[in-house]
Amino acid sequence: MAVLTEEQTMLRDAAKGWTQDSAPVGALRKLRDSGSKQSFDPAAWSEMGAMGWAGVIVPEDFDGSAFGYLGLGLILEETGRNLVASPLLSTALVAASALVLGGSDAQKAAWLSKIAAGEVVATLAVDEGAHHAPLNTTLSATTSGGGFVLHGTKTFVLDGETADLLIVAARTSGAAGDSDGLTLFLVPGDAPGVTRTHLALVDSRGAARITFDGVQVGAEAVLGEVGQGWAILEPVLDRAYAGLAAEMLGAATAAFEITLDYIKTRTQFGQVIGTFQALQHRAAKLFTDLETTRSCVEAALEAADAHSSSGRADTRLLASLAKAKASEVLHLASNEMVQMHGGIGMTDAHDAGLYMKRARVAEALFGSASFHRDRYARLSGF
Repeated sequence: MAVLTEEQTMLRDAAKGWTQDSAPVGALRKLRDSGSKQSFDPAAWSEMGAMGWAGVIVPEDFDGSAFGYLGLGLILEETGRNLVASPLLSTALVAASALVLGGSDAQKAAWLSKIAAGEVVATLAVDEGAHHAPLNTTLSATTSGGGFVLHGTKTFVLDGETADLLIVAARTSGAAGDSDGLTLFLVPGDAPGVTRTHLALVDSRGAARITFDGVQVGAEAVLGEVGQGWAILEPVLDRAYAGLAAEMLGAATAAFEITLDYIKTRTQFGQVIGTFQALQHRAAKLFTDLETTRSCVEAALEAADAHSSSGRADTRLLASLAKAKASEVLHLASNEMVQMHGGIGMTDAHDAGLYMKRARVAEALFGSASFHRDRYARLSGF
């Protein structure tokens, strides 16, 4: 488990205080019940920018703090605790990583300062089916004059409906399944030919299906090199896996703590149910699973910081390990939360259902536990 510096501890504590006061679970419930298609509170996102959270991994030259992936992971863990709906994951982590790792000076200057200030929303458009499969990209980018024309569809694009910037994985050569021939493009969210369809996710987080119908972009829109996008996309996804795992760790920890408080006070058959040995064993197992998950998550984030400009093999292994473990533990924690609360846990009036719904979406987002176990085995040479 990582030993936090004084600055990291202060950042975590500040995030804990803000989420408890300004973004409790009730805020997500209110957003869900409003009937709006808005996937987050823009005012809260602006506050995050003002507090510097949106620029934690952004270099100081572009108005960020360059505080690292572990620092951002600590914030994501706290937002995960309260199921905060925000573009922190899609924008401050994933999109910012893509620009930092692969952007030209002009691209960084155009977008990173705005991301750090919380002024824009940016996201990665990578998947085209129901399951995470980044190499199965078929969205085409054909040359046209001095630029490219994009045709195809991306789905389950996190915060895609409101994004000002779309970082799109397209195929300039090769076939689905090939790592060669992928190219990343920076596409404005309101570009002609872009059609965005709202997808109502069960956890009330925002996502979109985005169709690119003859979208024209210039050569300056290419992120990195033509046909070599996988060299940027893979390490970006590693950071997405680790960051999402941190958020999931926060949600699982909160589910455990809420449940633990409940079984310490709920009485049945004249006894506090927390004295029942069967429930004690289940709580003890979940506690140890959470501690193991924390070690996995922090190791992945520290590896991303140590290899900030590359996609080293150990970073890839640790990122998949963290996402697989976090998926399994959040699944268990959300199930236990419902079951140990009994009847009230089955009602919408209780927060248990919100944690279970977030768990199911987060498990599938950026690859299921099965996807990451397979990836870990493949990268390890098994």
